[in-house]
Amino acid sequence: MHIRTEFPHQIVEIENEWIPLSDGTRLAARIWRPLDAPSVPVPAVLEYLPYRKDDCTAADDAMRHPYFAGHGYASVRVDLRGTGDSEGLLRGEYLEQEHDDALEVLAWLEAQPWCTGAVGMIGYSWGGFSGLQIAARRPPQLKAVITHASTDDRYRDDCHYMGGCMLASDMLKWATSMLTYPLQPPDPRFVGDAWREMWLHRLRNAPELAADWISHQRYDAFWKHGSVAEDYSAIECPVFAIGGWADAYTNAVPRLLEHLSVPRLGLIGPWGHMFPYEGVPGPAIGFLQEAVRWWDRWLKGIDNGIMDEPLLRAWIQGYAPPVTFYAVRPGRWVAEKSWPPPSVTSRDFVLRGDGSLAEEAGGSEADGPLDSDAPDAAPRWLSIVGRQECGETAGVWCANGNPDEIAGDQGPDDERSLTFTTEPLGVPLELLGNPVAHLRVRADRPLALVAVRVEDVAPDGSSLLVSWGMLNLTHRDGHESPEPLEAGVEYDVRIESRVCGHRFAPGHRLRLALSPTYWPHAWPSPEPVTLEVATDGRSVLELPVRGASEHAAEITFPEPEIAGPQPPRTDGLNDRRRKVSVRAGGKHEIVDTEIHEQTVVATGARYRQSGRDSYAITEGDPLSARVACEREVASESDAARWSIRVSSEMTGDATHFHVTERFEAAEDGAVLLESTRSYAIPRDLV
Repeated sequence: MHIRTEFPHQIVEIENEWIPLSDGTRLAARIWRPLDAPSVPVPAVLEYLPYRKDDCTAADDAMRHPYFAGHGYASVRVDLRGTGDSEGLLRGEYLEQEHDDALEVLAWLEAQPWCTGAVGMIGYSWGGFSGLQIAARRPPQLKAVITHASTDDRYRDDCHYMGGCMLASDMLKWATSMLTYPLQPPDPRFVGDAWREMWLHRLRNAPELAADWISHQRYDAFWKHGSVAEDYSAIECPVFAIGGWADAYTNAVPRLLEHLSVPRLGLIGPWGHMFPYEGVPGPAIGFLQEAVRWWDRWLKGIDNGIMDEPLLRAWIQGYAPPVTFYAVRPGRWVAEKSWPPPSVTSRDFVLRGDGSLAEEAGGSEADGPLDSDAPDAAPRWLSIVGRQECGETAGVWCANGNPDEIAGDQGPDDERSLTFTTEPLGVPLELLGNPVAHLRVRADRPLALVAVRVEDVAPDGSSLLVSWGMLNLTHRDGHESPEPLEAGVEYDVRIESRVCGHRFAPGHRLRLALSPTYWPHAWPSPEPVTLEVATDGRSVLELPVRGASEHAAEITFPEPEIAGPQPPRTDGLNDRRRKVSVRAGGKHEIVDTEIHEQTVVATGARYRQSGRDSYAITEGDPLSARVACEREVASESDAARWSIRVSSEMTGDATHFHVTERFEAAEDGAVLLESTRSYAIPRDLV
């Protein structure tokens, strides 16, 4: 990575600038801009987050915001209402209030003497969501968006639910992590003596995130708000959509390319949940240079050729032995000029009763791959009783470039699943898109799910996870009005797996694995389920097979650059680990631990975040499922010494989910406030 210290513009940094809102609330902003911007106004780039500009994201912000400022932009980082140094309260995730505030921020930026009035929004994760959601409000100042690691659909494709299944791996984990941000105090350097009262106000009005999310178990108005997939046409400014194969939010990239009608570009690399200039797994790329090209085109009107780039540039991953961390993934860049691309065709692989997977001549039928009137009208049914520990090799739902996050060898979970495997391939097989399993199934319980995994099996027998998906079978006809299953009744269902770009080498085999459990990604059905799958023509795997592309030009990127000079490395301990254990009585437990420490160079504050997540279940007893999460955040500086501790636990019986949250705030080691909240939330066909 190249640290760049010379730029076309000299930079000035304003540590804290107050943005007044119409209701009297003030939002806190850090601004980097060219020194001469008051006399020669520049466009603005906005990043709008709840993640505390003065400590939590300060080190990363210093890499990119001065970079934009050095290229002639006012780069602005704003704390959401009720977080960081901003006044008010954070009540929830992506609320209308959050969007209304953003519209006022954009109007404020337009009115500044150093701004031309043209604004772009950038962000990954929450910031990526914000850009899309606010673009859908059509503010006149917003001229372009860069959205990375975000989604267009808050129910179908976020950290709460997937295929109508509750994400046990992330629902409580994210609620616990997110709760720490509105519980942390503002910085006394900027808010003055009012900081403690502001803190107490936040503590006494902590949002009930877990209760909100768990209470909405189907796709309803709660989730439709902020889901731009409800109306893609609402977005009228250009969009640059970015994802990574190790990240959980890449599915939105091809959907945005397909459904938006504005100028747009897509980029998918091998990375996890992070900006591509730091991308792990690598290779990382010169993303900030790409971002400046994008801003120059849409905020300054410079015709620099960026829109001559192919619509999508993607990293096609090659095989790598399955391990739980990769520094770099082998592969190559490819390009497509449209989406869906003409180079990708659907090819069907039929599930056979002998456990084989064989390509069906002619591909998919126009009306779908399942044909109940086929001549072989007596298919062989294969059955499996769900094993609760199936899923232990899945890795985390969303990787952040840390150890023990990537899915390992799938062998142990394959033994707990129905598997269908091809013969060794004679020629390469390249995928780009979403694999889809079309299955005919029946179950012996009214509530059941099915998880699917697409794998690359090497000649030595090791199995690499390529893509996976899940479906709550009560959601088989849609996520708005689920219906229980009838025991023994046959259902044709469609399970879409996560988008992927992968090349199967000659001699490797392709495998599909099916299971009615996938812990801890899927909260288990309340009773053990026997799932039956029809084979020999009734169930197929539809693969997006990529052939030769018309756009064959070599794709290259410059090396990563960041702004400098960077301060001396002051990070402390930075570690993440996963431990899987089996105890007496068949109790299986996965424990993730993580700790991050840093010294904030600007203030000398020592900022520490740590967490522990436990996922426990006993074989044969789905009601034994238990998730427990702990978080601690602490800061020590000359201005203040404080800590936050949050712990949450979630279990389920046959009719309800049970959640308990506890949090404690301390100043100078003495408890300032503590609280316990408990919820019993009815299960809604989950």
